[in-house]
Amino acid sequence: SHERICQYIAEESGALVVSVGYRLAPEHKYPAAYEDCLSASQHFLQHLQHYGVDPARVTVCGDSAGGNLAAAVSQTLAGRSDLPRLRAQILIYPGLQALDFNLPSYQQNRGVPLLFQERAVYYSLQYVQGDTSNLEEVLEGSHIPPDMRLKYQKWVSPD
Repeated sequence: SHERICQYIAEESGALVVSVGYRLAPEHKYPAAYEDCLSASQHFLQHLQHYGVDPARVTVCGDSAGGNLAAAVSQTLAGRSDLPRLRAQILIYPGLQALDFNLPSYQQNRGVPLLFQERAVYYSLQYVQGDTSNLEEVLEGSHIPPDMRLKYQKWVSPD
């Protein structure tokens, strides 16, 4: 689905672009997609010479769920001393938190096509648990225990 944009990025930047095909929800729930992306990234970083890639220029990128996966892979690889360090991560409208789907950005964009608020939550639940039975709870924010909400309020709040 992203071949044309990957070709464009490669042509405009003069970079080699490797697009990872990962298993999709709901058939393959978390952590299948993450494991696929991490495995592909590790393999690529271990074989950069084969591809003629400068280790100092490797960047990961993703949009939407792929942005979440790029961030997770970046965090995992950041602590690895046996692989080249990533130069950067590019996250395009990534799904990075599921604590509160009622923050201002979700409210402001709740009715913006293509990914309406309810649909974003629906797909997030498909990815994490392969089931959307608690969709309304998540939309209301009642899926998070009050003590956890307080703990993360400093980072995930309208303020």
